[in-house]
Amino acid sequence: MSFYSDLVSDGRAHAHALVGVERGSDRAVVMLEDPAKLNVLSAGLVQQLKSALEELVADHEIRSIVLTGSDPGFSAGGDLRMMEQAPAALASPQGATDIWRWVRYEFGAIVRLIARSDTAFIAAINGPAAGVGLAWALTCDLAIASERARIVPAFGRLGLLPEVGTSWALTRRLGYQGAFAYYAGGEHLDADRALELGLVQEVVAHEQLLAAADAWCDRIAALPAHALTMTKPLLRAAADGTWENALAMEEFAEPQCFTTGTFNDAVRGLLAAR
Repeated sequence: MSFYSDLVSDGRAHAHALVGVERGSDRAVVMLEDPAKLNVLSAGLVQQLKSALEELVADHEIRSIVLTGSDPGFSAGGDLRMMEQAPAALASPQGATDIWRWVRYEFGAIVRLIARSDTAFIAAINGPAAGVGLAWALTCDLAIASERARIVPAFGRLGLLPEVGTSWALTRRLGYQGAFAYYAGGEHLDADRALELGLVQEVVAHEQLLAAADAWCDRIAALPAHALTMTKPLLRAAADGTWENALAMEEFAEPQCFTTGTFNDAVRGLLAAR
């Protein structure tokens, strides 16, 4: 056994539900449910979340997933008790590679599920979001926040780096200097400031957060299924590529849409309306 395998085993053996799933016909709400600990990312919660998301993204009837936390917080990030064990792990024969396995295969597996699946992910940030929990929220296809949301840069004070895709997300939204200032300054951002900086796309009253997320699910459900599943990877690739590459991808992808009944019905409807 190793530090990594012990964590996975402990997480899978956890007896209490730490993640709740509410399924609808074309959407699901996934809630982190360890409010007494601010939904800290314990081994049990991470294993349960990964399992729940794997099942949902494999269901092609589910077109959107809302990721949120039980009040009062979205997630406090990594489990400090788990971090406390890190020096012992470093002294093992596996050394730092065992920590790498946890970061890549558990924390990283969840951001890859969010980014690479065809399902639309909506982060509904209901309170403080820090560390890896913040990374998951920023990886979602869009993020909305309640007035109680707080974006917490916990990395620096722990002597850690922006992790699990956070450096990518922050530099694209804030630019290099903005991301550096966010990291070095350690300022907690309220919901309005997060909206101003482009870290979230909407701020609503706390009591309306899940209703606002559901309204986004309605917008997604109104899109033709092929349009969503083709546009998500297109936009994610375009965010990383050059203008020329984005143009070429669009030129190859667009003709496929002309072959669908949805497109042809829409054109005939518009012509008839004229």
